[in-house]
Amino acid sequence: MAPGSPQEETLTGRVRAAVLSGDFVPNQRLVEADVCEQFGATRAAVRETFKELAAEGLVEILRNKGARVRAVSKAEAVEITEVRMVLEGLSAAKAAERVTPEQGGRLREIVAAMRTAVESNDLDRYSELNAALHAEIREIAGHRTSAVIIERLGAQVVRHKFRLARQPGRASVSLPQHELIVAAIVAGDPEAAQTAMQQHLRSVAKALEASDA
Repeated sequence: MAPGSPQEETLTGRVRAAVLSGDFVPNQRLVEADVCEQFGATRAAVRETFKELAAEGLVEILRNKGARVRAVSKAEAVEITEVRMVLEGLSAAKAAERVTPEQGGRLREIVAAMRTAVESNDLDRYSELNAALHAEIREIAGHRTSAVIIERLGAQVVRHKFRLARQPGRASVSLPQHELIVAAIVAGDPEAAQTAMQQHLRSVAKALEASDA
């Protein structure tokens, strides 16, 4: 979600951004009064925000204990990635069916920048471009239902993805997988695009399983 967008300017968007950026950490209690003061909001608005973020899987509301940031285990992160594998495979296939030459050029530009980031060992930049590439594919696909679910699932495992992206050599493994995805989409080959995306996310799931997270 782009900074400054209407969604980000809502209280829910601002608290969501704080969770995803690590300002609020897993298992941290979210005290209504503190959140009200930090964000200049009413208790009613904060309670509604907690409910919305609980529905997204980012917050837990505990009976008689208030709310806290939900901690996602490695096992759950693997399961989420396996679900994403199916949905993002569909998204890649749809993108291959609908891609225009201009959109294909944009995908090539992103993956070229990813290669530059790998060569310069700029992992933060690579991670940003990785997210941008997947978002661009979802945009091209135009499949709103899968996009909403993918984005929600991705938000739940953002910390696991962040740690995985910084594993030595991980970007060098990931880059050629993304190049295959882009090549298949640009070629207008839905089956190849779906297969390439699923193979990429299967690799991510295996890397998560083997990680120390």
